[in-house]
Amino acid sequence: MRFPGNSIEFAKEYILSHNLMGYPDNPKMVISAVVLYLLLLSHQTVSEEQVQRYIVREKGENAVLQCLDQPVNASLLLYRWKKDGTVVAAPNPLKPSEHLSISNNGSLWISGLQSTDEGQYECESQTTNDSSWQTLSNTLLRVSEGPTSVSLAVKPATLLPNGTLYVKQGLDVYFNCSSESFPSQNLTWTVEDVALDGYDRASGNKSFLDFSIRNIQPSDQGVYTCTSQNTLSKTTVNKSQELLVYYAPERHPECSWEILNEPFDVLFICKWHGGYPVPTLDWHGVLEENVIAKGPTINSTSQETECLEIHVNRLILHDVKEVKCVGHHVTGVEKNCSFELKRPYPLGDPLVTALEGSNITLSCIETDSLPPAKTVWKQKDNKIINTTSKYIVYDNNPNYKLLIINVTKEDEGAYYCYSENPLDARALEVFLTVKTSAGNGGAVVGVFVSILIMMIGVTVGVTVYSKRDRICIGLGFSHLDDDRWDVLSLVDSDEEEIFHDNVPQLPPLTNGHATTLVEVHRIPSSDHEDNADSTDQQTHTEPVQQSADS
Repeated sequence: MRFPGNSIEFAKEYILSHNLMGYPDNPKMVISAVVLYLLLLSHQTVSEEQVQRYIVREKGENAVLQCLDQPVNASLLLYRWKKDGTVVAAPNPLKPSEHLSISNNGSLWISGLQSTDEGQYECESQTTNDSSWQTLSNTLLRVSEGPTSVSLAVKPATLLPNGTLYVKQGLDVYFNCSSESFPSQNLTWTVEDVALDGYDRASGNKSFLDFSIRNIQPSDQGVYTCTSQNTLSKTTVNKSQELLVYYAPERHPECSWEILNEPFDVLFICKWHGGYPVPTLDWHGVLEENVIAKGPTINSTSQETECLEIHVNRLILHDVKEVKCVGHHVTGVEKNCSFELKRPYPLGDPLVTALEGSNITLSCIETDSLPPAKTVWKQKDNKIINTTSKYIVYDNNPNYKLLIINVTKEDEGAYYCYSENPLDARALEVFLTVKTSAGNGGAVVGVFVSILIMMIGVTVGVTVYSKRDRICIGLGFSHLDDDRWDVLSLVDSDEEEIFHDNVPQLPPLTNGHATTLVEVHRIPSSDHEDNADSTDQQTHTEPVQQSADS
């Protein structure tokens, strides 16, 4: 006999039907009725919809299997449990088990579930009047385990002190996730970033799950999560890892400077944009290799920029000829920019002359300095000259001019074109000489002497040119005035015979033609007119044979 759905009502009917309450003199019957009633109160059964025939528990937990559909007979006090047809728990065991035990209401208590506890359990009951065992309930117990030992790996990646991983842009990155679950599991890789709420990258049902990203880019950085879910218990375990993508700026750093209020102070500026994370910037004095300053410092205007600024003066830069900004990025990239420092060197005409009452302009040029020098005009008392009614200062870098209006003798003296930059200061001295109008005669004499010297030179040149033939035959300059004439007398040999004995006889006619006698008379020019007779006596005759044809 089994209890119906409403066991309490059934017990009341049972007592009334047997008229137990009408037999107060029969204590046994009264006691039996009360015990049955109390027993039924403590062993109420649930409806058929509430019966659990399938139970899933985690390994290591404690489980309770209820014995259901108990019989109505009050003498039902013994229970036992079978697992897969074998008795695993019985009433009044000789050696009580801490792992398996039966409670007073017949439930089976399993302490510290193991995988071996999984199976089909039967609850049986026995009455004192019947030696047979009745099956009251069947329960399938499933034992799940995990997910445990969930681990993930990202390679190649570098671990930061805060636990975040980073990789370099452009690498091939491999992701691996593994876990242990019983009886099985599902693995899923998801990624969350700023642009996307989250999406799956890979999924599978094995003990591990891999995927890779080729040529990783900054857009791939985010939080990567591996999710492992037990297919039986639906227990889920997540493990996440933030991954950053580092990249260095593509361009070189930019070096610049700004001259501050004082010419010996300068602000060096080094900027290196376009990298993540912020690089480290160092200012070096190249010759000494000493670090002047380190960075970075962040200046926020319209956007975040990487910039290192340093305020230096002449004390730091006195012996430095070149400065260099070196940028170091965590990815291993190193780039730099530099510029050479140059001292100022103004150039110009150091001597200037002006007439009294006129206007004069003093000028200098300065192009060598770096950083560019500040150039001013000063007087001999080291006082800076500014534009006034007397002076007009023109500052057209790199040309610097000083116009002095209505020059007087008081303006005569030294003026200085003074250039100064953070390395050094130098001055060009320009001396102004002021001449009065009474001193113009000296200038006229000087001009006259110059013209005279020029005319003498021209005369000598013409004379030498006209007597170049005498110079060439070796007479030199001492005989330029010794003018001589070479006189040639042509005498027909057929009519005149004026030959002297010391003159050789001319040869006879040749080809029927007469020969010609040539006499050369040399007459000094100074005695040419007065001593014509003596010239005949000094005549020197030379016979020359010449054919009549010539």
